[in-house]
Amino acid sequence: MSGSLCRRLAEIRAQKEAARPVAATAVMHAGTEALRSSGILDRIPGVGDRAPLFARPSVAGPTVRLKSLLKRGPVVLSFFRGRW
Repeated sequence: MSGSLCRRLAEIRAQKEAARPVAATAVMHAGTEALRSSGILDRIPGVGDRAPLFARPSVAGPTVRLKSLLKRGPVVLSFFRGRW
């Protein structure tokens, strides 16, 4: 991550934490640390890794199958937490 992006993300994080109740931030930090301590970061896929074949419902309703998408060419997967 570039220095300026890293700096900007740190600023946004600080702003959000300042606006959030201290107890809520403590719970979030404890949860993050528990995940880190679990070793989960050692098991996450990296850029260029092969994804397992999956099938998931799409936002529009029909099931999306990785195998079907790969028949049309390379696939880029993006994961996001969504809104809590």
